[in-house]
Amino acid sequence: MIQRVFFLLLNLITVASLVFADGPRDNIPENVRRIPKLGIEVSAKNQQTLEAKLSVLGTNIALLRDRDDQQTRELWPDVQVFYRAVSDALRFQEFFQPSEIQAALDLLDDGIARSEQLLAGQAPWLNATGLVVRGYLSRIDHSVQPYGLVIPKTYTHKSAQPYRMDIWFHGRGETLSEVNFLHQRQKHAGTFTPVDTLVLHPYGRYSNAFKFAGEVDVLEAIESVSQQYRIDKNRTSVRGFSMGGAACWQFAVHYADSWFVANPGAGFSETPRFLDFFQKETLNPTWYEQKLWRLYDCDLWAKNLLHCPTVAYSGENDIQRQAADVMEEALLTHGIELTHIIGPETGHAYHPEAQATVTQLLDSIAERGRQSMPREVSLTTYTLKYNRMHWVSVEGLGTHWERARVDARIENPTKVTLATDNVTALSLNMPAGWAPLSITHPTEIVVNNQIVGSVRAKSDQSWQAQLHQINGAWQLGAIPARELQKKHNLQGPIDDAFMDSFIFVRPTKKARHAALDAWSQAELKRAIEHWRRHFRGHARVKNDSEITANDIDNANLILWGDPSSNLILKKIAKALPIAWDHQAIRTPAQNFPADQHALIAVYPNPLNKDRYVVLNSSFTFREFAYLNNARQVPKLPDWAVIDLSTPPDALWPGKVVAADFFDEQWQVRIAAE
Repeated sequence: MIQRVFFLLLNLITVASLVFADGPRDNIPENVRRIPKLGIEVSAKNQQTLEAKLSVLGTNIALLRDRDDQQTRELWPDVQVFYRAVSDALRFQEFFQPSEIQAALDLLDDGIARSEQLLAGQAPWLNATGLVVRGYLSRIDHSVQPYGLVIPKTYTHKSAQPYRMDIWFHGRGETLSEVNFLHQRQKHAGTFTPVDTLVLHPYGRYSNAFKFAGEVDVLEAIESVSQQYRIDKNRTSVRGFSMGGAACWQFAVHYADSWFVANPGAGFSETPRFLDFFQKETLNPTWYEQKLWRLYDCDLWAKNLLHCPTVAYSGENDIQRQAADVMEEALLTHGIELTHIIGPETGHAYHPEAQATVTQLLDSIAERGRQSMPREVSLTTYTLKYNRMHWVSVEGLGTHWERARVDARIENPTKVTLATDNVTALSLNMPAGWAPLSITHPTEIVVNNQIVGSVRAKSDQSWQAQLHQINGAWQLGAIPARELQKKHNLQGPIDDAFMDSFIFVRPTKKARHAALDAWSQAELKRAIEHWRRHFRGHARVKNDSEITANDIDNANLILWGDPSSNLILKKIAKALPIAWDHQAIRTPAQNFPADQHALIAVYPNPLNKDRYVVLNSSFTFREFAYLNNARQVPKLPDWAVIDLSTPPDALWPGKVVAADFFDEQWQVRIAAE
């Protein structure tokens, strides 16, 4: 009885804290509290002690960086995570409780011990079981990012059988600094620790619901773990609760063919209905914001869960049950009944009996594992960013941000049929050994009831085909190469440029117009600060005169200023679809005087069309969105003109007087909405 009362009190406290954190006060863009809040002042004595240990660890890391052996190159991030966590907390005032000082000292001791072991050619943590923290070097900004592992005692690198891996997404934590994350991952195993299962706890670059750079963090952490441990890719799952439940829905619908099961709990699954229901927020979005919601509104992608067994959990009394209710409703429109486990009389927490039920269900699904080569594939997408499902990839869309679908079926060993909508190009790829097709007779391909042609499977039991439309009719054969065409990972919007390697390019001259010069310099300074504050990295910044051929080849270039101030922008200005000179920014619909306006845009780099250039923008959501993870969606499309007479605020970089998406050939649309 006492245990029951305690459990109910815990639920009430948790729900109360949620309401406090996301209440009506967080609906006022003119009065936005800082996230994360500034931490406590560190005493001179504690600062001296921390800096002394940082110095020792930093010296050892410098010695490691001078080494050229493969093991050191691969493992120094496992040391660097300790240094960066404490160094950043000290530098940016992110110790939030006095107890975190001791946690930081313990982390530095661990880092020093690891550095000394690695200098001696040893890495005992590679064979450790239990709670282990690791790190990797991110391609996005070349920062070292942490992750935690729970490694079962039965694990051995010599095991003949790979191990199941569950990926657990943590909940929202506005004070979840790297210090606190690493400390937690060394002390607490988490809600679920299945038998003979590795559990990966990604950091997700702080509190962004594992979107954008947080999403890439998960993918990079998976890659890092897969290189170091024997992981069964057919028994890898995504799971999470609260903000982590929202992340789970996102990964389930966007990468449905990657997991043997998804297990979301609470959280949110879309933006508009959740903010209205949970946040009581009055929404007044622009037309392009509504389209951009489609990137992360999981209910619109629900049909993809045909390929991902899903077990949702909600507390009976949890306001965030709304997320699963929305998905349940969406799935029913596709004839799918959601398995939804309810914790009786429970708020924002896992009920013990429901937890046991979820464990049993997932263990049962794990016995079967992920289906690698289904005979039927269904893909829904709104962007080429998420363009693949099993053996089907969408390579071209009629119109971005409108629903596109492919339903593909292997009818028999000599016939494949497809039904499509808003799709202009496809590739079909069954890898060696997996094509359930005849190798002695060609396989006929039928698209939208049109016989397109036939392709024979090879002797290694592989099968590939490419299809594209010409004047509305489907053709079999290589997809025609165009100089400019939206394609996977080069399709916009602006925020997409920050999901891969990027460099902020600082102008070395003053802009011709003082208002533009002051605005671009302030926005660059803000972008550097907020990349660290919100996405927990240190943006690479170079002067325009320092950009090399290697930078152009390997990074998206984020150009600040105008063609008169930024050398790179001056070089490419005439190749951009929107003209910008000392007099005006010129769009098909209107010209905007250059002395009071700025251009923001994303576009394939004319110097390397496999990379982006971005003009005058970092990620496009601002401080107001930090207050609720459902707000953290793109605010601007592919381009926008900013009136500089209106100062930037917590919502916008100034007054947006024109904005739109480029068309599928990266040209300005004549008839904007």
